[in-house]
Amino acid sequence: MSGILELESLLKSLSPELQPQEYVFCSVPNTLSEMLALKPIATFLEKEGLTIILPKNVAEDKDLFFSSTYKMITLTVHSSLDAVGLTASVASKLSERGISANVIAAYYHDHIFVPSQRAEEAMEALAEFTN
Repeated sequence: MSGILELESLLKSLSPELQPQEYVFCSVPNTLSEMLALKPIATFLEKEGLTIILPKNVAEDKDLFFSSTYKMITLTVHSSLDAVGLTASVASKLSERGISANVIAAYYHDHIFVPSQRAEEAMEALAEFTN
């Protein structure tokens, strides 16, 4: 089953779900294999180090540095990786309210990390697409 390409259909079908867990972004000098035991939900290798996204409590337990906490909003619509404009539309909607958006596109869904204290407001903003 392929994802939806058409932007208007995507926006009307976002069905955002706020995940209960708080997440953090950490940059570590370790290798990915060394960090897999922490079960990060996402990783990205940059020249400065390995970025891992993991639950806040895991980072705290391992004394990993992080500067902010985030809630993850999953757009449950099955978006195509070739869809054009979804990330820009969502980021613009949140930007109107001064909410930062860190978006990760996975195979089936897009996941938006917003500051924890602004998560409910972000959900209200995204609901405007279906009103």
